[in-house]
Amino acid sequence: MAKSPCEGLLPVEFDGVVLRELSMATVTSITPFKGQEKKASKALEAALGLLMPNANWAAENEGARAIWFGQGRILLIGADAPEALNGCAAMTDQSDAWIMIQLEGPASRDVLARLVPIDFRRSAFELEQTARTMLQHMSVSITRVGDDAFQIMAFRSMAATCVHELKIAMKVVAARDTY
Repeated sequence: MAKSPCEGLLPVEFDGVVLRELSMATVTSITPFKGQEKKASKALEAALGLLMPNANWAAENEGARAIWFGQGRILLIGADAPEALNGCAAMTDQSDAWIMIQLEGPASRDVLARLVPIDFRRSAFELEQTARTMLQHMSVSITRVGDDAFQIMAFRSMAATCVHELKIAMKVVAARDTY
């Protein structure tokens, strides 16, 4: 049986902020071929009710999520890539390449502010907005999935480091309110 990349590391909670691993079934990288973007988007919409998201956005429908993952590239999570994408997009199974964790709680933005060079205020980073960025020295994808909830994806090989950095920031943010 496959071992979870965050096994033994999560969940953790400090002062109402929770960091937990999300189960990640199928993850497929989808990159439409040149001139096939509209056809790929229509295939995704017909099969899953999702459009190819614009830059820095994600979309979810019935458990499937499409996340912008760079210029001309998305990650499809939680659903198999539609057969209709064959011939109009390059697709790669990424299911075992990433960790997907969720940071949630009233001080989640404060935790992220210690590690990520992005403004996560509600007015600046809206629901379903996503960013490819750095968390300390690690390349990550962060998507706002709830009022105070953020989905974070990092390379599987960086699972322990990612969790460690987030735990330290969670402790620091929790400690500032104890004096």
